[in-house]
Amino acid sequence: MSTLPAGTLNKVDFLRIMMLSREGDRREGILLRQSKGWFQVGGLGHEALAALAYTLRPDDYIFPYYRSRALMLARGMSNYELALAYFAKRSSSSGGRQMPGHYSSRKLNVFSVPTPTGANLLPACGVAWAMKLDGKDSVALASIGDAASRQGEFYEAAAFAIQEKLPVVLMIEDNKFGISTPTTKFNPMHLEIFNTAHIIHCNARTGDAVLEAGREAVEKARRGEGASILWCELDRLGSHTSSDDHRVYRDIQDIEEMQDRDPIKLLAEELIAAGEITRDDLERMKNEIEKAVDEDYLRAEKEEDPRADEVTLHNYGPDVPAEMPPVQPGRQTMVSAISGTFKKALEDDPKVIFFGEDIEDPKGGVFGLTKGLSEAFPKQVFNSPLAEATIMGVAVGMACYGMKPVFELQFIDFISPGWNQIVTNFSTLRWRTFGDWKCPTVIYAPYGAYLPGGSLWHSMSNEAYLAHTTGIKIAIPSTPEDAAGLFWSAIKSDDPCFVLVPKHIFRMQREVTNVEPVPFGKARVVQPGTDVTVVSWGNCLELCEEAGKRLAGQASLEIIDLRSIVPCDYETITASVKKTGRLVVVHEDNRRNSFGQAIIQEMTSEPSRWDLFLSPPQLVAREDVQIGYNPIYEYAALPSVDQVVEAIRVTL
Repeated sequence: MSTLPAGTLNKVDFLRIMMLSREGDRREGILLRQSKGWFQVGGLGHEALAALAYTLRPDDYIFPYYRSRALMLARGMSNYELALAYFAKRSSSSGGRQMPGHYSSRKLNVFSVPTPTGANLLPACGVAWAMKLDGKDSVALASIGDAASRQGEFYEAAAFAIQEKLPVVLMIEDNKFGISTPTTKFNPMHLEIFNTAHIIHCNARTGDAVLEAGREAVEKARRGEGASILWCELDRLGSHTSSDDHRVYRDIQDIEEMQDRDPIKLLAEELIAAGEITRDDLERMKNEIEKAVDEDYLRAEKEEDPRADEVTLHNYGPDVPAEMPPVQPGRQTMVSAISGTFKKALEDDPKVIFFGEDIEDPKGGVFGLTKGLSEAFPKQVFNSPLAEATIMGVAVGMACYGMKPVFELQFIDFISPGWNQIVTNFSTLRWRTFGDWKCPTVIYAPYGAYLPGGSLWHSMSNEAYLAHTTGIKIAIPSTPEDAAGLFWSAIKSDDPCFVLVPKHIFRMQREVTNVEPVPFGKARVVQPGTDVTVVSWGNCLELCEEAGKRLAGQASLEIIDLRSIVPCDYETITASVKKTGRLVVVHEDNRRNSFGQAIIQEMTSEPSRWDLFLSPPQLVAREDVQIGYNPIYEYAALPSVDQVVEAIRVTL
């Protein structure tokens, strides 16, 4: 962390930081041409933004941009740490898993840079909201390039930040280019989309201007007066990355002219003119920095490389032992069991936060899952805007800050606007930072069909999309006690967890008799049998149980409810197939590339399991088609009891 007092700028020291950043960029370019390294992204021309570090405190958070090298040095990262990242060493901030320029430091509150542009903004809002709820006057600073200001998540972040008066500064580093594309005509500032009251413009070629504008934005946030968009005009003095050559698409005269606006040149000339340094001092400083950078990169090059046997390390956090869920025996529905579990979680931990569309009272969610909770816990249960990316991105930030988000998607069918955050941050954050960052979160959603009139986008299941995405856990309960148990385990988990609640059965009254801890990855044997193993989850368990009744006296079915599909309990499936020699998998997601196909592949690709089979495994799934509004279409597409019976007969 910088030792300069907050809000001050020692210009000689500041020049040294900018020169250190520039020399690191230069050295990496040389190394790349020597075939030492694979990629480089430079911060040339963006160095004056390092002045923002002097407006921030250690408890503030930075969500940087890949050109934030100088800002990172001013924040407290060492040039040696950046050298380790360049060589992708095991001891680097990502363990060698991220490209250079993708800064991260948990100890410095520097969030790991995601490559998809703009994907850091909503998490920054999540951290800022958590700070506000926590009663702190700390601030989050998030930065993107000007091209990313056309990302939808930029607008969602700005809207949420302004709506909630969040202590966040959204900074746009406007260098007028998105790789080779001039951005002037795309620029939302030029299009006058934003109320100028929220915008602070800055000529970011001098530290003084950056410090003044940054101080204004940060102090406004710290006073509780809300967010600012800090629009910084500067120049990208080099090519986009080492894979680009800006001479191909930029006018040579333009390239030459912007060198006169180089922030390092401007500050050096200012200091020389003021008599604070001489040209000899400048040359001596340059030589000292070159020597230090050379030593850093020579030393970093010799450090240990990543280990191949650690490639899956930090995909998930450590397992947390399952605890007894807060549900009592007696007749109840899945909805009532879930609501009771939510209430207990809110009572136990003020850091548990609920956020979703229509979840506040008097509505309490479109299915009543949160009924009564906002009245009882008004500081923990909040309505969200109709913006799934906001829901997902804010969850990431809140979890990173230390809150426990339990956020609702109104239907799993509406997940697609939030998909970027799932595949960019939820699933990768722990892995890409070698375990330094994590986002333990619960996302839940009503799920599935067999409830006529839902049509597309209210009746889909979609679990295969999630199951394909590493780094997250997925549960699908089918009983009140399992719903309570799986939610309780998800809330206690150290990983991002998705709990999908089957709509067709979640209002059914059931007798709860056996309450026990329910860990992810442990299936339940619904009924023992000897002839055929039938594996299912969610709504389709009804079909399997009905098929068992129809085949009574003809075949003994061992029915297994997976309860969670990631992780999947292959041990229980294998033990059952060892008895029966036959397997039928039943689910309502569509057939192609489904989780049912994954189970069959896993069970038949290992020789020891293959030898257990007396006949080919069968899959009963929805046809590869959407679900239509008319119930004729819906039931034509979905698995039926007749199909389950027929699949069982095939295996026999």
